[in-house]
Amino acid sequence: MDIELYVYDLTHGMARQFSRQMLGISIDAVFHTSLVFGGIEYFFGAGVQTSYAGSTHHGQPIEKIHMGTTQLPMEVILDYLESLKQIYTPESYDLFAHNCNNFTNDFSMFLVGRGIPDHITGLPKRVLETPFGQMLKSQIDASMRSVTQAPVPPQNIPTAMNGRMGQPVAINGQPQPTAGRHGKVMHVTQASALDKHIASSTRPAVVVFFTSSTCAPCKLAYPTFDQLAEQHANAQFVKVDINEAREIGSRYSIRATPTFMTFYKGTKQDEWTGADPSLLKANVERLILQAYPPHPHSHLKVPTLQFGSLKSVTYGKVPPMDKLMVKLGDAAKYPEIVALRSFVERRTADPREATLPNLQSTSQTFATKVLSLPVEVRFAAVDLLRCAMIDPRVTGFLAEDHGSSTVQTLVKHVIELPDCPHNLRLVTIHLACNLFTSHLYVGQILRPDESSLASLLIQLVNAALLDFSHPTTRVAASWLAFNLAAGNYRSRLEESRDGLAEELQVEIAASLLEALPREDSEEAVKAQLSALGYLVYFAPVDGEVMDLCRALDAKTVVQSLKKHVDLGKEVTSLLD
Repeated sequence: MDIELYVYDLTHGMARQFSRQMLGISIDAVFHTSLVFGGIEYFFGAGVQTSYAGSTHHGQPIEKIHMGTTQLPMEVILDYLESLKQIYTPESYDLFAHNCNNFTNDFSMFLVGRGIPDHITGLPKRVLETPFGQMLKSQIDASMRSVTQAPVPPQNIPTAMNGRMGQPVAINGQPQPTAGRHGKVMHVTQASALDKHIASSTRPAVVVFFTSSTCAPCKLAYPTFDQLAEQHANAQFVKVDINEAREIGSRYSIRATPTFMTFYKGTKQDEWTGADPSLLKANVERLILQAYPPHPHSHLKVPTLQFGSLKSVTYGKVPPMDKLMVKLGDAAKYPEIVALRSFVERRTADPREATLPNLQSTSQTFATKVLSLPVEVRFAAVDLLRCAMIDPRVTGFLAEDHGSSTVQTLVKHVIELPDCPHNLRLVTIHLACNLFTSHLYVGQILRPDESSLASLLIQLVNAALLDFSHPTTRVAASWLAFNLAAGNYRSRLEESRDGLAEELQVEIAASLLEALPREDSEEAVKAQLSALGYLVYFAPVDGEVMDLCRALDAKTVVQSLKKHVDLGKEVTSLLD
C-alpha cells in the first residue's frame, strides 16, 4: 500500500509574502501535513481526524510526496492509530510544540520506517528562535486554532472505515456485517456459505435469523439479535435476507419472516417465528447452555480476581540520565543513543515536545551494536530503551520492527547469556513488562499459534522466579508473569479462547508453584498468587493447567502461605 504525504500551507501564500517583515526571516509556508493511503487522509487537529483524500478544509495540498509503501495489514495500522490517539488529543494540540506535523512524522515512522522532511518538522523551532517569533507565539497559536482544529465537513468523513475510527460501517450505502467487541453477525446470501457456518466445528452453536427487507416486524428483533451476538462470541449468528437469498429461503421452507432457527453441531434444535425479543433471548441462551455448560468457577465468589484490576504492570521510572550515560562509556556518543536520550528527557519534561527519534536506526543499533558492548554496561542501554518504551508509539513501532526483531533479540540474549549480570536481567524484565503498553505487542504475545515471543518471555520469567539471591528481579518477574496470565484471562473473557498456548501456561504455573513456598517478598507473593489465580480461573476443568495443579498439590501450597491470605483463599477455591 502506497503512503503519500500531503503538504499544505495554512496561510495560503501569506507566510511567503509577509514573514520577513513580521518575523525578520523568510519562510515559505506554515506547514500542515497529513498521510494518505487507501483513499483516506489522516491528520491531527481536533484530535486524530480522517477525511476522503484531498477533501479537508485545508483545500488542496501544495505538494504531494511519496513516502514509501507498507505491507502492514489495516488492522495493525488502526491498532497503532489508537495508541496515537492517547497522545494526540484535541486538548494537547499546540501549533509550535505538538502539531499535525509531529503526528504525521510519528505515523510515517511506523508505516514506512522514516519521518517526514526536516524542513517541515523544524519550522516551529526556526520561528521561535527569532525575537518576534517568541513575542508573537501566543497570538499566532490563537489565531490559527480555528484553522488547525476545524471539524471535517460531514460529507467528507469516510464511512467505509473500521468501527474503531468512530465512523458508521457501510459500503456503497449497504450495511456490512455488524461487529461488536466480543462477536459479530454474518450476513449470508449463498446456501454454501450458510452450510459452512452450520457445519462449523469451531462454533457448534449457530443461530440463523431469516429476515427480509420488506419485513417491518423484523426490525424489532435486530437490536436483540445483535446484542446477543456481542454477548456470545463463541456462537455464530447469521442473518439471511430471503429476498436476496431465495435459494436458502426455499431450501429451509421459510413461509414468513422473521423466522429463527438454532443449530447445535449441525443439527437443528429449535424453529420459531415472530419478533419476540424475550423468546429469542431464551432460546439462544438455552442453546448456549447446551453447547457450553457453565464452568464450575462461575458459581464461586472470588471478588479480588473477579473485580480486581487487570491493568498491566509497567516500569516508567526514569533514572538520572547523566549517570546512565557515564555507565555507557563511549557508547553514549552513538547518534542513536544520543537521540533516544533526548527523546526520553523531553518526554519526561513535556510529552507534547517529545518528537520520536529515528526508530528504524535505533532498532538496528540495539539489535547489533548494543550486544557488542562490554557485558557489564549493556544494561544501561537496555534501560534507556525501557524508558522510551513506556511510550506506546515506540512500543508499537518495535512490535512491527520493519524487518528487525529488537526485543526478541535482547530477551534471547539475556536468556542464553552465561552468568547474566543481575542488572541486565532486571532491566530486560522491566522492558518486557513495558511491551504491554502497546496493543500490537499484546496481540503478538497472546497468539497461541505464533508463540515464539511468549515462549521467550516465559523463559525469562521462569529463570528469574527461581533466582532467590535477587529479590528485585523476582518481584519484576512476578509482575511479568501477572501481565501474561491476566492477558490470557482477558482473552478467555473477551474472545472465548486462551491467548497463551496451554503448554506455556503450564510452564508459568509450574514455576509459580515452585517459587511461592520459598518467597518472602510480600509484593512478589501478591503478584505470583494473582498470576496463578488468573491462570486457573475458568481454565478447562480437564486441561493441562488444572492437571498440573492437582499433580503438584497446588491447593496445599497456596494454603500454606502466610501472606495475602484472603487472595490465597480465593485461589484455593478455584483449585477445589
